[in-house]
Amino acid sequence: MFKVNFYELNTIEDSKLKFAVIMAKFNGQWLYVRHKDRNTWEIPGGHREENESINDAASRELYEETGATKFKLTPICVYSVESDENINYTKSFGQLFYSEVEGLDNELRYETSEFKPFSDMPDNLTYPLIQPFLHKRTLEFLKEKK
Repeated sequence: MFKVNFYELNTIEDSKLKFAVIMAKFNGQWLYVRHKDRNTWEIPGGHREENESINDAASRELYEETGATKFKLTPICVYSVESDENINYTKSFGQLFYSEVEGLDNELRYETSEFKPFSDMPDNLTYPLIQPFLHKRTLEFLKEKK
């Protein structure tokens, strides 16, 4: 069983935020990426590098995975994923962001083999037990913002 937990921003110690995930929209559509080693879709994001702020990690990952050159990032919340399937599991935290992308450079780089806009979440997800919760939380955030 997987459980996704959400936390208010700044309630989890910054050093515990290990990754950034960015729900990004371009021309009104959600950007999803396909990793070179997989045939499924995922939300752009990745691990934070040493001495990198979580915001810088989000900017870097969005650029590396989608080619986004002009965008605005908005932090939404912190989240964690718990699993009772792995006895050695350590809870890890990530920060979820929303981004309005205004400019893309279509050159693929790093580990991404493809990125594509979708009007809704694609069916074939890399992390089907996690990504729908992140997508839903982003939609709630956007509704609250109005």
